[in-house]
Amino acid sequence: MVPSPANVAVNTSWSAPEVKVTSAESEVTVPGRACHPADGTTSPTASLDPHAKREVEALMDEFARGHNAKPMTLIFASHNLGQVKRLASRVLYLEQGRLLADLPVNDFFNGPRLKEVSEAAHLFVKGEST
Repeated sequence: MVPSPANVAVNTSWSAPEVKVTSAESEVTVPGRACHPADGTTSPTASLDPHAKREVEALMDEFARGHNAKPMTLIFASHNLGQVKRLASRVLYLEQGRLLADLPVNDFFNGPRLKEVSEAAHLFVKGEST
């Protein structure tokens, strides 16, 4: 079970956030991965089952919208385009460490703007490689 935002304390410095969990929740790795993927993965939901993935996404959405607190800007990496569509307001597309596109999510997935900005990103969204 992922803790509610009220039970997660976020450190405002650039270091990893602190997570307060009950003893039962401490047995689950999802809360920590949602806040800081300590296992080296770049995605907070990599390798999670669908239920746990939904819980982490719900927690991320609550933080971003600021339910019962100040809204936060969240930065996350994902290869899951559906997840990006659900959670992101802006997309930064990187390839080999180079920023190829920086667009609002709607412009990234719809219309001609992405192809104008980056052919490589456009091909990726279409499911083709460069």
